[in-house]
Amino acid sequence: MVGTLAAIGAGLAVIGAGIGLGQIGGKAVEAIARQPEASGDIRGAMILMAAFMEGAALIAILLSFFIVPGVN
Repeated sequence: MVGTLAAIGAGLAVIGAGIGLGQIGGKAVEAIARQPEASGDIRGAMILMAAFMEGAALIAILLSFFIVPGVN
């Protein structure tokens, strides 16, 4: 039962990160379409935010396995 809870927590973290990355990518494409001259700045900000989101998702996945007792 405990392992199942950790797996559910990890799955939710991955789903949340996937939704967030999709939002970041979509909004960046819209912004570049509106202002093509700012594409470099927008792309840089998009990559930075995607990296932060991936890091947060990785931390959430690790915490879901380490905090749930009995999984180790």
